Amino acid sequence: MSERNIVARFFAAVWRGANGLRKILHLLLLLFLFGAFLGAMSAGQPQLPRQAALLIQPTGVLVEQLQGDPFDRALAEVLGDAPLQTRVQDVVDALEYASEDDRIKAVHLELSRLGGGSLDKLRRVANALDAFRESGKPVIASGDSLLQQGYYLGVHADELYLHPEGILFLQGYGAYRNYFRDAIELLKVDWNIFRVGTHKSAVEPFMRMDMSPEDRASRSNYIEQLWSMYRQDVVAARGLEEGAIAGYTDDLVERVGAAGGDTAIAARDNGLIDGLMTRMELQERIREYAGEDEDDESLYAAISMGEYVDRMRMLKGERAQDENVAIVIAAGEILDGSQSPGTVGADSTSALLRQALNDESVKAVVLRVDSPGGSKFASEVISNHVIALRGAGKPVVASMSGVAASGGYWISSAADQIVASPSTITGSIGIFGMIPTFQRTLATVGIATDGVGTTPWSGELRPDRAMSDNTKQFVQLIIEDGYDDFVSKVASDRGMEKPAVDSIGQGQVWTGADALSNGLIDQFGDLQDAITVAAELAELDQGEYGEKIIKPKLSPTEQMVLDFLAVMESIGVEPSVFVRSPEPIEVFANQLQKLLAHATRLNDPRGVYAHCFCEIE
Repeated sequence: MSERNIVARFFAAVWRGANGLRKILHLLLLLFLFGAFLGAMSAGQPQLPRQAALLIQPTGVLVEQLQGDPFDRALAEVLGDAPLQTRVQDVVDALEYASEDDRIKAVHLELSRLGGGSLDKLRRVANALDAFRESGKPVIASGDSLLQQGYYLGVHADELYLHPEGILFLQGYGAYRNYFRDAIELLKVDWNIFRVGTHKSAVEPFMRMDMSPEDRASRSNYIEQLWSMYRQDVVAARGLEEGAIAGYTDDLVERVGAAGGDTAIAARDNGLIDGLMTRMELQERIREYAGEDEDDESLYAAISMGEYVDRMRMLKGERAQDENVAIVIAAGEILDGSQSPGTVGADSTSALLRQALNDESVKAVVLRVDSPGGSKFASEVISNHVIALRGAGKPVVASMSGVAASGGYWISSAADQIVASPSTITGSIGIFGMIPTFQRTLATVGIATDGVGTTPWSGELRPDRAMSDNTKQFVQLIIEDGYDDFVSKVASDRGMEKPAVDSIGQGQVWTGADALSNGLIDQFGDLQDAITVAAELAELDQGEYGEKIIKPKLSPTEQMVLDFLAVMESIGVEPSVFVRSPEPIEVFANQLQKLLAHATRLNDPRGVYAHCFCEIE
């Protein structure tokens, strides 16, 4: 036998062995994945403790809809990298389930990580807390420190405790922005601005260095109303004397000084909280209601809100019946195209509305709006689908959350009825457009632009050429036509005269309380009230209809991947270990991207926007 044949046979044997090993490893991998999948299915069976306290620990900002693609967000949650958000409906559902669940002996509302939320959302959670307390079970609220939003919820508990080293800080509401006119001029950028509306302030940062008198008056009006509502709610829930909150915030330095500089003692001595407790003391207090944890007797028996609400939804099943009121959420900026949840997309939101249109079990629709607006074109596309639902005999009720302004109002006005909270920010009926050009910037580094065209409009919208007067006039005509469309639409939808709409338009921002008196909404109420109104419009008998939330769903493959990761976590393999921590430069880049998001995300085909930059702090 030749040496060549021996070598060939040797490598062939090695290859056969390696190939066989590969097949065995593939088989083992498939068996592992199959076992993991079965484990995930069996792990999903509801198993609840015999006795426990429900731990509700809202994190980040209260939202109507969690932000991001469902699969990406679910994966980020498993890996511990999800945005800090808490969905209001999850808290409301958990409290509703727990009120009728004998295994839940108390609720521990831990508020240290709650960072934000509109007054409307806070009120929904507060109402759910009040309803839970009617069951006779206690709510114990606590915080290492308490910010304004957390304190609002805390006063609706039976007992409210602050850590001895903590701080209670109520800063009121404010509306502050950066202004860039001088920077724009320093960079020699021509920021061409087009708007209609004396109060349409979205463009002001690019043309001024301070807040205009009109914007100042509008913002002062609604933030003062919100702060008044906040104080009244807290005083009523806490049983404080009238003016107690105003007095505490106005005289904060004196009152903290009287407590020797200890903010926690100042909060206690002024009756804002029930007492000071360390974490260990708090555990002992809640153990009196819930009993000890099976694995650590120093802790109280607890089940987290996320785990509890997931399992209870599995036990209770869907709320849908043969006849349903569908709920479609429109939360975030309104943009063209298909967008992930947390942003309202012309195509993606319209697809959800079409799903409701084509679903024979859906007899009415509630459009839950929490949006400052955005693209005029996208708003109109969505509005057309609302009108199509009404044309098919399916009533639509717009339910306004924290904000439904500008484009958010555009898509709401098409509904049969509009239900809002007194604290909702709405209105801002106005239109704007902005087109920056950089020819002067380029000239400073020796770059010029020249050429020829076949019409006066050739090259007119290039960012490296100055806009001509004719082009500016042309764009302004488009903006004015857009404003006329907006006013005409609201007048038609709301049964008002155009001059009346124009008088409350002009970009003016209103609270829900003002909007009711101005005819922009029909009644006060929360999401559940809107569902009731929609059912009445569809002539559905009380108790004879269900609720169907229409939302994007995970594909079977995506769900299997998440189930697999969940099984890994259940057997002690933490998925987050496979994710490296971002480098400092990545953290900086991510923050910069968020700052630029407003400018880079706007994508109206004609560059025309119905957007309210009406954030408050």
